[in-house]
Amino acid sequence: MELTTVWFGLIAILFTGYFILEGFDFGVGVLARLIGRTEPERRAALSTIGPVWDGNEVWLITAGGAMFAAFPEWYATLFSGFYLPLLLILIALILRGVALEYRDKRPETQWRTRWDNAILAGSVIPAALWGVAFANIVAGVPLDADHEYTGTLTTLLNPYALLGGATTTALFITHGAVFLALKTTDDLRHRARRVAGWTGLAAVALAGAFLAWTLTIRANPTAVALAVTAALALAAGLAANQVRREGWAFTGTAAAIGLAVAALFAALFPTVLPSTTDPAGTLTATNAASTPYTLTIMTWVAAALTPVVLLYQGWTYWIFRRRVSVTDQPSH
Repeated sequence: MELTTVWFGLIAILFTGYFILEGFDFGVGVLARLIGRTEPERRAALSTIGPVWDGNEVWLITAGGAMFAAFPEWYATLFSGFYLPLLLILIALILRGVALEYRDKRPETQWRTRWDNAILAGSVIPAALWGVAFANIVAGVPLDADHEYTGTLTTLLNPYALLGGATTTALFITHGAVFLALKTTDDLRHRARRVAGWTGLAAVALAGAFLAWTLTIRANPTAVALAVTAALALAAGLAANQVRREGWAFTGTAAAIGLAVAALFAALFPTVLPSTTDPAGTLTATNAASTPYTLTIMTWVAAALTPVVLLYQGWTYWIFRRRVSVTDQPSH
């Protein structure tokens, strides 16, 4: 297997991990104030992601760094053409991180409400815009022969991309609701499970439409198989949620998100950013890649450090694996 293919696969894995892990972060951020009717309940909901949310974002940083080093042409075209959506995602992530740290610094209700609203905005904006961005990557955007983006912001807000944004938002909210049901107790747990049932129906409808549309634009047998398996995993996860098997439900929604992202990358390969105007502008895993020497050095570094990072993050989740109880939260 060529190193360009290896690094395309690694970047796909990094984004898949990011969407699975950060996906339930976004979902909890959206639902914390809706499901948490009292301050202890809201604090318990946010405590479920407190030890892990910042570690989950490392997957995005690593994916961006890998893209920059392995496929600099892809990185340059993507981050210049998608500048405004990606800037909004960055601002939203910063706002959410600050809000998660600051909401408990003062006891006033108004103070906490403002930061709760910031957490909501900082969760729903990236959840939607990541779907918009990846839909455009798969469908293609206008590029000239020099691989420069020639469209506008409104070009990115096409019907297919907007459906992608709605799909990721619904999937992440459902994923977050299932995670809350897995990690909390009593009324908060039951409320989260009910919400997961309702949002799951929307996620099934949106994801089914989006994946079907995707396969009409760009498809191969691998992408089709992954998309079908993703749909089955989501259905199985929602069925497990209905019978109160939260662990299996979370496994199902995580697998559905992971398989759906894998289907998008499989449909895309061997291109990395198609051009809808000039075929000469299409970026592929070959013409967007770094030199073989650079890819070889990166491969050795990744082989040495990746297991360490995975072990550390796995250890973190193991340490904080227990459920969070509302009764353990302060009332003010």
